[in-house]
Amino acid sequence: MTFPLISVALGGALGAVLRFVLASALMRDGFPVAILTVNVLGSFSMGLAAVLLGKAGLANVQPFLLTGVLGGFTTFSAFSLETLTLIERGTVGQAVFYVCLSVGLSLVAVALGLFIARSLL
Repeated sequence: MTFPLISVALGGALGAVLRFVLASALMRDGFPVAILTVNVLGSFSMGLAAVLLGKAGLANVQPFLLTGVLGGFTTFSAFSLETLTLIERGTVGQAVFYVCLSVGLSLVAVALGLFIARSLL
């Protein structure tokens, strides 16, 4: 149990640094192209890695790469993989519900957090 935790922690640190470097390099005023790029690249990489690691029999690398590096790079990649997994299972209704709930509740949560923080200041 200890090795996977360390592996995820190290991968997460690496992913967060990669996100910061890429987002800093792409930062522009206006439309959030930097984070959009991070989310799309992370999702693409999650799809590739999930299949390639599975086929190569490298399940022991998944905590480091999928949960750690890509999770630290962007949690949107995990969200994307979970959504497509629901669709592939034939539960399209659940996938749509999951997307709507995730995006909707996340927007409400950030709005609530902003409201509370602003009211405290």
